[in-house]
Parts: sequence; C-alpha cells; structure tokens
Amino acid sequence: MIKILLHGCNGKMGQAVTNAVNDRNGFVITCGVDPFGTNSYNYPVYKSFADVNEEVDVIIDFSNPALISSLCDFAENKKIPAVICTTGLIDKQKERVNLLSKAVPVFSSGNMSLGINLLIELCKKASLVFGDAFDVEIIEKHHNLKLDAPSGTALMIADGINDVRDDDPRYVYDRHAYRIKRTKNEIGIHSVRGGTIVGEHSVIFAGNDEVLTITHQAQSKSLFATGAVSASQFIVSCSPGIYDMSDMLK
Repeated sequence: MIKILLHGCNGKMGQAVTNAVNDRNGFVITCGVDPFGTNSYNYPVYKSFADVNEEVDVIIDFSNPALISSLCDFAENKKIPAVICTTGLIDKQKERVNLLSKAVPVFSSGNMSLGINLLIELCKKASLVFGDAFDVEIIEKHHNLKLDAPSGTALMIADGINDVRDDDPRYVYDRHAYRIKRTKNEIGIHSVRGGTIVGEHSVIFAGNDEVLTITHQAQSKSLFATGAVSASQFIVSCSPGIYDMSDMLK
C-alpha cells in the first residue's frame, strides 16, 4: 500500500486526485496539506507540513508555486519522494526542486497526460522533418481561474521542439509589441483564458501553401490525476534524481 501526502488537496486537482486514489487499489491518502481551509475528506488535512505526523511514502503536489519551498524542505528533511505537478515555477523555485532531487527522487512534469507527451514527440518529429521551412506557433487554452500563462504544458511543447532544432529558437509571447517581420527561429506562444476549458493545446506548423496542426484536448481533470497517481507508484522505487513522463513510459 503506497501512502500519499496530497499537497493542495482542497483545490480542484486535489479533489480529482482524491477521487482517483479512491478508485484504485494499492494506494491510500494518509493526509493532506492545504493552507486554504479544510474539506470533508476521509483523511486529515493540515495547514502546514509542520503538523504532519502520519507515515508517508510519497508526496503528490498540485498546489501553488509560492508553497514549493516548504514542500521541498519537508520532503528533504523526511527523505520522501515527490511528484510535483504545480506549474508556473520561477527559476529560483526550479533550482530548489533540482536541489531536492539530489536528496530524493522527484517526478516533475508540467502535464501528466499520456496524450500530451505523445503530442510532444510528434512535434519533435515534425520539427526534424520541416526544419526552418515551417513557422511554429503554439496556442493554449484554459479556464478563467488558471493563474499562470503561458501554461507549463505550452512551455514543455516549446522546449521539446527547441531540443531538436539547431537554430536557437526564440520564444515570443506577445507579438503586438513587435513591429518587425517574423524571424525563422521564433516559436510563438499564445494564451487564452475563458469559461471552464480544462485544457487545449494546438501546435501549428505553417509552411508555404500547407499547414499542419497537432491538437490535444483534455476533457476532464481526472486524466491528470490518474497520471499523478501512476507517477507516485513509479517514483517510490527510484534513486534520487529528476524524472518525467518519458522516464515512466520507457
């Protein structure tokens, strides 16, 4: 039985992870940590890690970037593996996560969907085939409560394309500020926020007289929760280091 501490348990993704664990054998949430109130779960919820006394095998994090430091301190002190799904981390917070990975195994991903990770691989292949003959634009759409923009997934896609290109791609987020012709090494990234859109990512490869568009739509948050629970099972048996979905799928 894998014992989970759920960080950010009162948020929408925390609720989805709770439901995913309830639907699977071999997992149990022993406690939650969330500074923003409590909820009627069948496990205790604490406002800080300092209050946790339960036995924990792994932490699943769907919280807020501002809380990453306290998570890392707790995981490092207790030597607990972590699945970090929170997006929008700044460089200093990413450095803290990397430091944590020297002490414990850390699964870090901007998106826990198998479909999104396949989309990234398809985009890499397209980039290798098209080279700089096709312009690349990424459009991401999310609900109106999402805090960070662009999404962590959009950046994952851009980084994947960047990895296979040799023309030093430049990310352009706000084209209205530029009064110049589009350069070949640009990757445009655009954000849409509205309604209850769970998540949609489209990658446009625009060439002369033809356009290829690769799109992924998330229909519910449950797919991300299921991925996070599967990642927790994977990470508990790993050595210290940083892991992502590609490692789990090998």
